[in-house]
Amino acid sequence: MIIPDLLKTGDTVAVTATSGPCDPQKLAKGVKVLEAMGLNVKVMPSCYARHGTYLAGTDKMRLDDLHAAFANRNVKGIFAARGGYGAARLLPHLDYEMIRKNAKVFVGFSDVTALHIAFNQICKMVTFHGPMVASCLGEADGETVKALQNAVMHPSAESLFIGGNLSVVASTIGTPWEIETRGRILFLEEIQEEPYRVDRLLLQLKLAGKFEDAAGIAFGSFHPETLETLKIAIDELVLSEGKPTVWGMPCGHTSPNITLRLGG
Repeated sequence: MIIPDLLKTGDTVAVTATSGPCDPQKLAKGVKVLEAMGLNVKVMPSCYARHGTYLAGTDKMRLDDLHAAFANRNVKGIFAARGGYGAARLLPHLDYEMIRKNAKVFVGFSDVTALHIAFNQICKMVTFHGPMVASCLGEADGETVKALQNAVMHPSAESLFIGGNLSVVASTIGTPWEIETRGRILFLEEIQEEPYRVDRLLLQLKLAGKFEDAAGIAFGSFHPETLETLKIAIDELVLSEGKPTVWGMPCGHTSPNITLRLGG
């Protein structure tokens, strides 16, 4: 695996919108947090664009911004602006070889899970599951910010985590970007999905052999659902595999939202 160079005070980082459109005020607040970490911030044009009601610019615009951020030698890290929907639309068009040759810190979560899986598996590049600039970073608690800073600016232990948002992970099944869990700890988080929908998504992963292949399973936040409301799904679909399983990691759509290193 390629472990990108960690960030240093004074480094330039790019903020780019890979999915949904940004709220300008939330974007500005998140940029200030990155600046307070000692980073210079370059906001890409897609962060100010809107294509229809649910995309931040056209696929080409979002793709071009992401490619430009990786290709720019002066940019040392890339932060996704927000989630929503749209990252998976970029997968067939990404220049994976260029990205691999220009590996750098890449941070995001939720819909950005699609890019994490692709970068981890195709580019063989470690990425970071963490808060996004125009969604939650501007209002993040101190523990969240400290964990992000530690993850992207200070050496840390290796990680065998892979995964992210449950809906996005399940959507990769049967595609060229299908998640590979063999020997890894599968991390899953979700938000505002009814218990029966969580059950259906977990069942899809189970039937595809993803729990059987995994070394372990780690669940983050599933707000507003709890271990009690999801007991049937967890007990019968996950724990039945006999793999080490942990519930309640403070990661995902929650506060604090601790940054995880993916793909190590």
